[in-house]
Amino acid sequence: MKKLLLIFVIALMGCSSTEMVENWKNPDIVIFDANKVLLVGMSNDEEARTNFETKLQKEFEARNVEAVRSLDVFDVKFTDSKRTEKELDDLEQSLLDKDFDAILLTKIIGSESRQSFRKSVNDLYKSREGFNEDYRRYQDIYYEDEYYDTYTVYNAETSLYCICVGKERSLIWRGNIDILDPDNVNKTIKDYVRLIVVAMEEQDLIFRKEEKNEVTNL
Repeated sequence: MKKLLLIFVIALMGCSSTEMVENWKNPDIVIFDANKVLLVGMSNDEEARTNFETKLQKEFEARNVEAVRSLDVFDVKFTDSKRTEKELDDLEQSLLDKDFDAILLTKIIGSESRQSFRKSVNDLYKSREGFNEDYRRYQDIYYEDEYYDTYTVYNAETSLYCICVGKERSLIWRGNIDILDPDNVNKTIKDYVRLIVVAMEEQDLIFRKEEKNEVTNL
C-alpha cells in the first residue's frame, strides 16, 4: 500500500519541486477524522512560515475542515526560546480546551548536496541511440570539471498528531518530503501543500478523495 501511494504521488507531482520519499501511517488507524486542526510550520523565516500556514489553511477550509495557523495561536514570545515538556503539555491541554483534535506539524530536518548531469542540447537525443551518440553525449566527463551541477535538497517532514479527548495523543501519519533546490519559494510552498493534501486524501486522513476541490483541482 505504501509503495502504491508513493508511485501515485510521484506520478501526480510531475515536475514539482517536492517529492515524497517516505510515508508512514499508524497501522491501527484506518480512517482519521478531525474537526479542528492546528497547522504548525516550524521556520525562522516569518514570511515563509506565514505563506505556508496560510496556503495550507485555505486547503483545509476548502474541504470544510476548520484549521488555525500557529501564528494565530502561539504567543509572540512562544517561539523565541526552547519550551519545556510541561509547557508543551500545557499547550496541548489548552488546545483541547479550545476543541482542537489534531496538530499538523511541518519542519525541515536536514539538507544534502547532490549532483546531476548538466543539461544541454544533447538531452534532445532519442533514447534509442547508438554507441556513437551515447559516447558523444557524455564525453565531457573526461575533461570538464563543471560537468555536474550541484544542487541542495532539503529534507522536510510533516506529521499528523491526534490530541483527541479520551484517546492517546499519538502519531497518526508522517511523510518525509524532499524539497529540490527551492529557487521559487512561492511555487515550492504550493507544491508542498498540494503533496500533503494528496497524500492525506489517499489514506483517508481528514480528507476524502470524493471531496476533491473543483477550483484548485487538488
